[in-house]
Amino acid sequence: MSTDLPSRSDHSHMQADSSDGVTFDEATVERLLQLGISRRRFMSYCAGLASLLALPQSMVPRLAQAATSTTLPSVVYMSFQECTGCLESMVNSFAFSGGTTIENLILNMISLDYQETLMAAAGDQAEERLLSVTDQSDYVLVVDGSIPARWDSGYFISGERSGVARFRDAAKNAALIVAVGTCASFGGLPKADPNPTDALSIGDLMADLGISKPLINISGCPPIPEVITGVILYYLSQGMPTLDSLRRPTVFYGDTVHEDCYRKESFEEGPLAWAFDDANSRKGKCLYMLGCKGPVTHNACSRIRWNQGTSFPMMSGHGCIGCSEPDFWDRPNRRNEKGFYIPIAAGSGHTRGLPCNTCHDDIGGDDD
Repeated sequence: MSTDLPSRSDHSHMQADSSDGVTFDEATVERLLQLGISRRRFMSYCAGLASLLALPQSMVPRLAQAATSTTLPSVVYMSFQECTGCLESMVNSFAFSGGTTIENLILNMISLDYQETLMAAAGDQAEERLLSVTDQSDYVLVVDGSIPARWDSGYFISGERSGVARFRDAAKNAALIVAVGTCASFGGLPKADPNPTDALSIGDLMADLGISKPLINISGCPPIPEVITGVILYYLSQGMPTLDSLRRPTVFYGDTVHEDCYRKESFEEGPLAWAFDDANSRKGKCLYMLGCKGPVTHNACSRIRWNQGTSFPMMSGHGCIGCSEPDFWDRPNRRNEKGFYIPIAAGSGHTRGLPCNTCHDDIGGDDD
């Protein structure tokens, strides 16, 4: 089995080959060699990423240069009311032999100057590091988790400061704020009824505090790893991506999960699955009656898939729970019914009670 790993004999080839417009410097060549990543494999990754980002292949050299630039942008990653799933998603993706991942390389293209889970420092030393970094300017502030709205509630205290105070101080000099995960983007599970902590999304808290900074929401519980790193690389190479009305990058959140789902074929005409283990479910029929939220959930799960492109929830026999949408935990349908296994709407006809624009982009109207 070929692993396509570079040898020292590849050194001059990697450095000199510029047929695709990319010439790597000595330090970059050494880094790729140490990570066990060949030039061909790396450029293939950049080409695939360009495709995911809906960029022309002519942009591949620019993505490659951004990913291997010696100028490392400072990133401050802060966690609030969260489960660490978003960070786990960010650092686990495409694996090469020997345990090296392409995300290791992506993390090497930024200067991750503060992250409580990954950094060695703790206590006063960690707090001093955070204050030192955020006293500078033009860093990217990445946030996961929601934040209790009242600074004096006592629900989130770290380093003797409330979540509101920590975020406010960290956001002051940031050039860009990225809310990673549905908790940060929309409040997520902490905001679910009855919301005892008065949890707020990062965007809502910014509005309350009067903070006017560029904001990108990367929703999902957790977000897809390639979406997180794809957005970061896009920003470094292209600047701000096009965002939807919820401030999510349209390249990943422009379509619904339903649109690329192979079970969609039976959505309009049937037959449908009526139980998770019935014959229709096993034959790949639509999981609409089992509560699948795919038709009203914007994400790239069925296009990019999970676990290195292996599968996605509907492919595994479970309906989409709508985790990348606001209030997914207790979002009611048209009959004010709640639950992951409650159909999103009731009715008859080929749309099964859904608004036309659920399946047809050229027709206006509101989603469920």
